Amino acid sequence: MTRVRRGYIARRRRTKIRSFASNFRGAHSRLIRAMVQQKIKSLVSADRDRTRQKRDFRRLWITRINAVIREKGVYYNYSKFIHDLYKNQLILNRKILAQISILNRNCFYMISNAIIKGWNNSPEMI
Repeated sequence: MTRVRRGYIARRRRTKIRSFASNFRGAHSRLIRAMVQQKIKSLVSADRDRTRQKRDFRRLWITRINAVIREKGVYYNYSKFIHDLYKNQLILNRKILAQISILNRNCFYMISNAIIKGWNNSPEMI
């Protein structure tokens, strides 16, 4: 079978792969076959870790909220706090609650006191 010279099409494809793999180490940045395999592996890892990152940040926010709640005896526990939050129709996500609990504790204590008192849905409080 005769050899086929691929010309510029193969060169363009390899150049595109090389630009993606330029910061890999060793043979993964030099050899085409190793580049392709490492590119596939890195994209799979990136996709997996984006999902894992969402999970880890949610765990971090829950831990922060729970720590502030239990620190001063503001509330019984995290799950009861979140349940009463939704029951009083105060919709704040865990990210915002964690930021409030870290940066502005007084505001967080005001929110928890309002929930404990059985806050009615008055528009001026929202």
